[in-house]
Amino acid sequence: MTVSFGWGPVEARALAPAAACVVVVDVLSFTTSVGVAVEGGAAVYPYRWRDATAAAYAREKDAVLAVGRREATGAHPWTLSPAALRAAPMPSRLVLPSPNGSTIAAEAAASGAVVVAASLRNHSAVARWLADRGHGTAGRPLAVIASGERWPDGSLRPALEDLLGAGAVLSALAGPHTRMTPEATAAATLWDATEDPVAALHGCDSGRELYEYGFPQDVAVAAETDSSTTVPVLVDGAFQEAP
Repeated sequence: MTVSFGWGPVEARALAPAAACVVVVDVLSFTTSVGVAVEGGAAVYPYRWRDATAAAYAREKDAVLAVGRREATGAHPWTLSPAALRAAPMPSRLVLPSPNGSTIAAEAAASGAVVVAASLRNHSAVARWLADRGHGTAGRPLAVIASGERWPDGSLRPALEDLLGAGAVLSALAGPHTRMTPEATAAATLWDATEDPVAALHGCDSGRELYEYGFPQDVAVAAETDSSTTVPVLVDGAFQEAP
């Protein structure tokens, strides 16, 4: 098979070594935020941990550190919130901590694969970019990784929004010459069968959580399906606009 699909950092670690390219999908909200920031001209450094080491890493990269949504201030408005990033003045370098999307990006990069950030906002642009470069063929196998969320004990919680985002990319790549694993085919089929993905995004567990936390605008930004032509690619440790 030349196109595979998996969940979370563990499957990223398992699938990435055989892949020439890994697509990371974390719709609410890491890859959506990466796309918004790269559109605004920032180089986005993913970071696995939201702790004291993140601040040190940001200083090392001469970058602004994104903080938790509720930690934002007028003087420091940069967070994981894509809506907040869109409204803030965009720095040239941004460190974006995320235990899910950033960790998957790091696992994939460690294998030597090209790493791309996809969301519902740019899924068609990502699929075109991949196809134009032959990713998903025998010579350049592709892995698409849905981030998922975390249960309180740290275990993976599959997330509908990431399954839809991954399925959107996979559906656009499907064709007679693309050999997908059954898991990848199933994700693509789900996307094709979803009549109203925007409603699904607002109504899924993660979407409802953001509503409850007071951040419905982040769901609205993530639901801007196919609104972006930006393809963020990890280069020298930072997501940047694809060449």
